[in-house]
Amino acid sequence: MDDSQVLGRIDELVAEEQALYEREGHGRLDAGDRARLDEIRVSLDRCWDLLRQRRAKREFGLDPDDAKARSADTVEHYRQ
Repeated sequence: MDDSQVLGRIDELVAEEQALYEREGHGRLDAGDRARLDEIRVSLDRCWDLLRQRRAKREFGLDPDDAKARSADTVEHYRQ
């Protein structure tokens, strides 16, 4: 994925997330929707991580296409 594809995926996920939050605000969110919100959150974290990797590689003169999407477990358990 190039940067525009990653950003496009982020936009898609954010739109879906917002639609689910809208449903939640109207009391129409079921267990499947809650599970999907969790999946979206992890997917967004992975997309942002990939985009950061690509930008960092580019900044330091490396090939951004060498950046790889990391596992959900890796991305969700970063230490700050």
